[in-house]
Amino acid sequence: MLNILKEKNPQLPLYSVDSPEFATYGRIDATLDAKALLALAVTLEKPAEGAMYRPSLPEFEALPAGRAIEERFFGTLPAQVGYCWGENSYLNATEWHFCNEVNIAVTPLVLLLGHVWDLRDGKIDASQFKAFYVPQGTVLEVYATTLHFTPCQVQPEGFGCVVALARGTNTDLAAPTEVPLLFRKNKWLLAHQDNQALLQKGVKPGITGPNLCVKYE
Repeated sequence: MLNILKEKNPQLPLYSVDSPEFATYGRIDATLDAKALLALAVTLEKPAEGAMYRPSLPEFEALPAGRAIEERFFGTLPAQVGYCWGENSYLNATEWHFCNEVNIAVTPLVLLLGHVWDLRDGKIDASQFKAFYVPQGTVLEVYATTLHFTPCQVQPEGFGCVVALARGTNTDLAAPTEVPLLFRKNKWLLAHQDNQALLQKGVKPGITGPNLCVKYE
């Protein structure tokens, strides 16, 4: 699959998550038994169009894997286990949090990742991002210093990715704030300059250059 994606995306720096290039973005975890979590995730109905994200799904969190995530990755602090799934092929935006994020690939997918230290005055060029292929079933811990957003599909059926974060992350702010780029709780967000849907929601434009696209057909 990785070789096929490289052939179809010669414009993208494309790597596997088990390559040395991933080391500054996150790490693979081989200890978590996510089988029950994966089996439950595939039963959720696919969105009619585009992608959907649910920050917290109680049925995920009640599983042994959900409880193990809270202990192993968040030191028993309250955590949430949710799901991002549907269809997407573009960078579109980037976000970051003040906590690490656990991603579990329910389907094979590609993550478009950058580094917070490459931001300059709230801006970054798309050329600073790299694409990483994530095989189905892979458990990742993505570092808090990693810029990321919606995964990209590598098959017509779309993508699915379990997402675990500190509880409350990505939920609505209780009150307006003057903190630059803070869009939701523990979610700093920048839109690509061409993403009108997010710009109309008040997200600041900050990604310049072409809006990266992952082709799989």
